[in-house]
Amino acid sequence: MAEEGINVIDTGEGAKDGQTKCPKCGATDISLNTSTGMLRCNFCRHTFAPEALDDMNTGVGDLQGDEIGSGAADIDENADQTMTLKCTSCGAEVVIDLSESSQARCHWCRNMLSINSKVPNGTVPDVVLPFKMKKDEAAKRIDDYVSKRKFFANKNFRDEFNPDNVMGVYFPYMLVDMKGHAYFSGEGEKKIGSYERKIDDEHSETIYKVESYSVERDCDVEIDDLTVESSSRRAGGSNKSETNNIINAILPFDTENSVKYDANYLKGFTSEKRDVNKADLQPVVDSQEKEAIKFALNQSVSQYDRGVRWDHVDVNKEGEKWLAAYLPVWLYSYVENPGSQKALTHYVAVNARTAETVGSVPLNKGRIWPVSILAGIIVAALIGIFCMATGGTITSENLPMILIGGLIGLGICYAMIYSKYRNTGARHHFEHETKIKLGHINASDTKIRRFETEDSSMNGANNTKVFIEHMEKG
Repeated sequence: MAEEGINVIDTGEGAKDGQTKCPKCGATDISLNTSTGMLRCNFCRHTFAPEALDDMNTGVGDLQGDEIGSGAADIDENADQTMTLKCTSCGAEVVIDLSESSQARCHWCRNMLSINSKVPNGTVPDVVLPFKMKKDEAAKRIDDYVSKRKFFANKNFRDEFNPDNVMGVYFPYMLVDMKGHAYFSGEGEKKIGSYERKIDDEHSETIYKVESYSVERDCDVEIDDLTVESSSRRAGGSNKSETNNIINAILPFDTENSVKYDANYLKGFTSEKRDVNKADLQPVVDSQEKEAIKFALNQSVSQYDRGVRWDHVDVNKEGEKWLAAYLPVWLYSYVENPGSQKALTHYVAVNARTAETVGSVPLNKGRIWPVSILAGIIVAALIGIFCMATGGTITSENLPMILIGGLIGLGICYAMIYSKYRNTGARHHFEHETKIKLGHINASDTKIRRFETEDSSMNGANNTKVFIEHMEKG
């Protein structure tokens, strides 16, 4: 059930429980053509354009008040997992288990029956973005990705890796539009000069001449299709047993091409049911909206080369619209150390619209450590050669520097390999990739003072730092 005061958009209006017929021959055996993203009749091979959802084409500037699609309404925990459909061809009644599928074939006349209307258990979204990549292409991209990471990969993984095991999955997301007005205030600093100040006969330090300003910005804001995951399994990114941050990292999708939900798009693919409500995701959306606005405002404060510290942020929303969506992913998974307490599921994922590929590959640490140690020895040797070339010998004074340099070289080598293979920091850069429009930007900049400092950048500057709010798992 939606919150009071929120307008519910019936995105299932006109949809029927039952047959989706081919407009050419009337057959009901319909599936998705992954080459075109269109529906195809499996009887006469006719392809036809999907039905668009009017609300996907409504401009963000037209938003007034809060709206939510019927597929994004609160989940009814008591809703049945089964539905009975009446075949409109022969009249037979067919039971569908919604936890397994949203389609079934009539056992009497063989017509396909589909759930196209909204059901209150999170199974049916408002819109779907069809797959537009074939399985063999996704398998090739996964194979190419892993092939570049095999040398330090776990031996069992190298032996068992088979990209043909990739699966097509529709994952649940919320698409959020917002129209409003934002006000930011704080302090900015810009460098106006610098000079070297002598500390002693051998050392000096750089002193920066700085001007500080009181900075204010207010503007109109339109955000289109802010995309957030609506599965609690991936709340907060990767967990200890799964590298599921990979699913987040393949965003963004071309969500503007989403179409009205039709169960025929799911044929041949699996899907994950939404299990969180709008209220659970509202703090995440509020946070990402503010961060997206903050980064969009950076162009208007570019003169503050030392940074800006925003102390106060206020976003007044005139309207916000939420739609539940299924977005397509090709997914390859591999369990490292299955059956043990150290079991970790690795994923390689391909965005089935943009072909963005991100993954995690299990490591063979027995190979990484020798290479990293060798890198550390080489770095230490180079520092030692430099010391000998400049000072003639290695002394007790420069030996610690040589050892520390070697350890740093070891650490950098290990970190580079680990980062390339495991991708633990991979994420969706929503602050840059969210579609946002700022209008009527009013700027106020008042000089506060001029001073000198040893710091090369502004203390507390936050205009280029990202704050990520995660949904708390219940």
